[in-house]
Formats: sequence, structure tokens, C-alpha cells
Amino acid sequence: MKRFFFIVFLLPIFANAQSDNRGVRTDAIVRELRNPHGKQVIVVAHRGDWRNAPENSIQAIENVIAMGVDVVEIDVQKTKDGQLILLHDQTLDRTTTGKGGAGDYTLEEIKKLFLRNGAGVATRHRIPTLEEALLCTKDRILVNIDKGYNHFAHCYELMLKTGTLNQVVIKGNVPYAQVLRDNEKVLNSVIYMPIVNLDRRDARAVIAGFQRAKRAVAFEFVFKTDTSAILQDFASIKSAGARVWVNSLWASLNAGHDDDLSVEEKKPEEGWGWILAKGANVIQTDRPRELIAYLKKRGLHR
Repeated sequence: MKRFFFIVFLLPIFANAQSDNRGVRTDAIVRELRNPHGKQVIVVAHRGDWRNAPENSIQAIENVIAMGVDVVEIDVQKTKDGQLILLHDQTLDRTTTGKGGAGDYTLEEIKKLFLRNGAGVATRHRIPTLEEALLCTKDRILVNIDKGYNHFAHCYELMLKTGTLNQVVIKGNVPYAQVLRDNEKVLNSVIYMPIVNLDRRDARAVIAGFQRAKRAVAFEFVFKTDTSAILQDFASIKSAGARVWVNSLWASLNAGHDDDLSVEEKKPEEGWGWILAKGANVIQTDRPRELIAYLKKRGLHR
């Protein structure tokens, strides 16, 4: 997982709403996000439903919307002619029928390629642009745009163009002073979330900087070990006005309390349960269907 991200939060927590009320659903999930003490746990799907569709495809997004996921994480790269497309790697080799860097191709050339599935087999799915993804997700699900910080201005323009500005959470792993310096003109117009590595010595200082500025809707915390004292401070962080986001994707992001422990080893209380017990109320997962089922049994997801 890279350093910088955008997020578009849409509203599958309220999955039973009618399609003609999608704007109402979006507003509701944003209200939930802004409530640090909200009882509903927000579920984020990493690269969409990549087990059943190519990662970062429109189909992968549609699949998690149908599941009732609240946020879909996608990745962006820039083409030779300056267009933003959905692609995790800097190169096309692993996930598409192309070779070389995304920046070596124009968008017209990119659109002639096909996406590969998780087994590396070419599919009929094409590489979407960020604009296409935002239009797909508009008023339906929140979107976490990975590697978006370096394309902040371009992403901002596309959010305005597609009418998704109030659904997008922008995030990055730099201190508040740098975020302000880099994006002062638009910072008050977006929802921002910092990423903080709890294994770093400056973690508390970074958290404090955003808390003083009251500019964090949530904090995304990553940690290889469970020795950080900040893990005991999640309640106070929420009391100060921010939700707590933890990734259950793989062990190095959560001290071993990951999706595999919860699903493959059938120990969800040691995986997701541990994360929840610490006080996290946003979880990014590679197992969205199973996580939602687990949370619903606990009354933590609608």
C-alpha cells in the first residue's frame, strides 16, 4: 500500500435505501464519518472486489457496492498525455495486457488494453479513468484514492467536474504543516485524513498537529507491532473529534491481527475483534463480505 490516498466515501452502510435516494444515502454516510463516536463501523474494500473481478475495475467497484461496502479503495496513475487512470502499479505488466509504465502510453493506447484477473488471465474489462470511476461511485459508495496526493490538483478538478467533492476523503502521510503548504487553497474544501505510522518516533507530534488544527476527520494508523502506547489512546483520539481507521489487509499493518487470521485461520476475535477492542471504527479489508457479516452479527453494520 502506497503513501498517499484519496478516498471517496459512499453510503452502503445504508444499503437498504432506494436508488432514487442515493444522495440522501451519501449524506448519511458522511454524517456517520464525521461522528467519531458513531457505533457503525465503516468498511473499506481494498482495490474493490479483486477476488471476483480485476482489481481497480468498474466491475470490482460494482461488486462491493452490491455487498453493502461503505468505501472502495482505488489507485491512480498518470498516462503520457496527463490523464488519471485506475492502476495500482507504476507498470502495466502485472494487472493488464500491456507492458511498461503507464506514463509511456496515451489514454487512447491504454484503452486498447485489457485488465487481468487475480490469476493473471486477461479479461474483457478495460482500464477505467478516474473520472469514470467517480461517476460510477457518485452517491453510491465512498472512494479511497491511493497515490492521489501527488496528483492532488488534478483529482480535485475531477471531483468538481463529477460532483463528488463532498464524498471524497483525501489522505496522506505528511505532517499538517506540509499539507497546508501544499494545498492551502483547497484544503478547506475537502475532507482530509492523515496516515500515521505508530512505529515512528514523531507519531504523537503528527497527531497533535492535526488535532490542533482540527483538520482530521479520522486518523489512519499503521503499526507492525502492538507495543505503541498510542494503541491505548484511541478513545481519547475519538473524543478529540476523529475516527480511527485500521487496515486488516496484512500482518505488517496491524501487528498480525489481519484478514487471514480472521478468515483463513477462523479466529475473527483475534483479528477483527482485537482491532475493534482497541477502539477502531473504520476497517480497510481484503475480505469485505466476511467482515460485513461479522460486524452485522455484532450490530455494528447496517
